Amino acid sequence: MSSGFPLFRHAPTDPFVWRRGESITASAFLHDVMELAERLPERRYLLNLCEDRYHFMVGFAAAVIKGQVNLLPPNRTPDLINELAERYPDSYCLFERGIDGVELLSVRLQIEAAGKGRVDQIPVIDGEQLIAIAFTSGSTGAPKPNPKQWRELVIGADRAISRFNIVVGKVSALVATVPPQHMYGLETSVLMPWRAGIAVHTGRPFFPADVVEALALVPEPRLLITTPLHLRACLKADLAWPGLRFIISATAPLSADLARQAEERLDTQVMEIFGCTEAGSIASRRTTEGACWHLYDGMSLRLSGETGYVEGEQLPQPVPLSDRIEKIDRHHFSLLGRNEEMVNIAGKRASLSDLNHKLNAISEVEDGAFIMPDTVDAGTTRLTAFVVAPTVDEATVMQRLKRGIDAAFLPRPLYKVDALPRNETGKLPRAALLKLLEQRKVGSQ
Repeated sequence: MSSGFPLFRHAPTDPFVWRRGESITASAFLHDVMELAERLPERRYLLNLCEDRYHFMVGFAAAVIKGQVNLLPPNRTPDLINELAERYPDSYCLFERGIDGVELLSVRLQIEAAGKGRVDQIPVIDGEQLIAIAFTSGSTGAPKPNPKQWRELVIGADRAISRFNIVVGKVSALVATVPPQHMYGLETSVLMPWRAGIAVHTGRPFFPADVVEALALVPEPRLLITTPLHLRACLKADLAWPGLRFIISATAPLSADLARQAEERLDTQVMEIFGCTEAGSIASRRTTEGACWHLYDGMSLRLSGETGYVEGEQLPQPVPLSDRIEKIDRHHFSLLGRNEEMVNIAGKRASLSDLNHKLNAISEVEDGAFIMPDTVDAGTTRLTAFVVAPTVDEATVMQRLKRGIDAAFLPRPLYKVDALPRNETGKLPRAALLKLLEQRKVGSQ
């Protein structure tokens, strides 16, 4: 057996989570974990669909104790859940509320008296134990599985903790707007708190007022884990915010302008994480200080052709990155766009991420995205774009775009929509965008 790591680093009487303004201790959490582990079915894989972060943590840890593997789907759609059930036949589902259309042995999580028992002996988990299989979001294709050993998750979380100095006294509690099933949410709102010995709010607030309320219910110094989409909505709401030590953002590029607004209005610092499901988080930056990314200690990058590979002690092998990388030195790099997002039109090249950035920089645009359709008309490559811009028409948006992008990359057509089909982390799965495109084409016939 390889060396092990404790399940968490809290003392038994430390606050482990904050729930409805009251804390649940680490000892009480462990009691709930042990009690659930006794009741779980004897199967290999657990699809953990719990929305309450405490319930997710209890289910996640109970599966670890029982030697089961947590399957972490990128969304809760019945089609995807049933697909995973077919791929992993020795699986079952843990949830609080049922999902219509799911054909899988399901266990409803019921903790009769959450946080009322006591178990003080913290389990030590073998570093080589397979803990989870995290799936990519599907933003550039079908979700892909990524097995995660305990050692990989622990070392990855420890490096993020070191980078952000997340220690007791510097941070007391965190609030996250992202789901724990996503690799970003798992690392920042589950594993980082467990490894740092700090408490986490159990909810996943969505609306700005809910985020403010959740922050007010946990002690200072506070940390907010969020996305650019949530951050933009929070600033637009113009609410009075509790004190924040700093904010961490990921899942999509954060503009320097949005980061600057957040720092000024919330009197805090905004940090970005760069990573992927395959490798976890690997680098960070303070967005207002420049576009350059700083690798975590112990991580390295190498280039082979146009492909960048990230390496680290915790990774079983070098991980190829979907993003095109420009190395600056041993510790720093810049992003040139995702390989799948590079488009070539009329002999000119551009990245969809850069085009999206310019589209969303238009003041009247609340949200927007470009897409390259799977098929082209009459042999001509054309980009399409969707935009949420209630106060202006398509022609006005096009005029604004012409100021910043080459005519070859102007969207033809540009569709105004009420909202984009973003998932729980704010990402736009390509399949959802293609479905929206097909609906608009049919509607215009």
